[in-house]
Amino acid sequence: MRTRVGSVALANPVMTASGTAGHGAELAAYLELADLGAVVVKSLSAEPWAGNRAPRLVPLLAAGGMLNSVGLQNPGVDEWLSTELPGLARTGATVVASIWGFTVDQYRRAAATIARAGPGAIVAVEANISCPNIEDRQQMFAHSVEGVQEAISAAVDGLGGTVPLWAKLSPNVTDLPALAAAASDAGAEAVTLINTVMGMAIDPATGAFRLGGGGGGLSGPAIHPVAVRAVFECRAALPDTPIIGVGGVSSGVDAAELLAAGADAVQVGTATFADPRAPARVLAELAGWCRSQRISTIDELKGRAHVRH
Repeated sequence: MRTRVGSVALANPVMTASGTAGHGAELAAYLELADLGAVVVKSLSAEPWAGNRAPRLVPLLAAGGMLNSVGLQNPGVDEWLSTELPGLARTGATVVASIWGFTVDQYRRAAATIARAGPGAIVAVEANISCPNIEDRQQMFAHSVEGVQEAISAAVDGLGGTVPLWAKLSPNVTDLPALAAAASDAGAEAVTLINTVMGMAIDPATGAFRLGGGGGGLSGPAIHPVAVRAVFECRAALPDTPIIGVGGVSSGVDAAELLAAGADAVQVGTATFADPRAPARVLAELAGWCRSQRISTIDELKGRAHVRH
């Protein structure tokens, strides 16, 4: 089950997705975090951030997912390093930190603070760039080549080569491979595909938004086909760029599909809200599926859809 995401070697290809596993060892009561490929923590900013007003979640059971508008609430990188990372480290987990910001400089500062974690504390940093750029009329960094390049370059500069950077990209664009290429050109070692799909829920009886922030991000099984296509197209366009696939993974077969589309590893997110053991279950199901298909290494599965098309 071993795999690699660029320079990062993982015991297996199944990780948690940022924003769904807490800031530290919250899931340790339900599964052995050390058994996962990695734990990707909730996104952190240079300073503490309170997030959006409630309500923040809307279940969409008929659509197979949920809308969220949490607003990236977090205690800030400094607080995370002192209060959350030590407990997570004690579980033996392989840790990937996630950062975000409203400005280019906030990405640089968040990354520079993360870099002080020390050798071996984290194996990579994932930059969530699906955030409003307040220096560019609130346009999301991930929605333009220039925004991607600026945010990723700043984060890479802040890390100073201590650990590799992964760029988490948005599906809400017309040419995702071009933006993935921009991230790679700016110094990202890998791209994470995808973040949530923009959506909205309205109470027709009152006309009020169901989320306190108005619109939100759709996640869960409903977006899995979107993730599969994003991974497939980016792998076809960028055969040498490491890819982490995420979006609606709730079973071992879902994980296998993203790997076949061209991902080097996958993340389990929304499924964890319904079942905190979901990442471990997906890993076990993936291993069982590979045995049933007589697949002896993950490399045999990676990108097999590109051989047939």
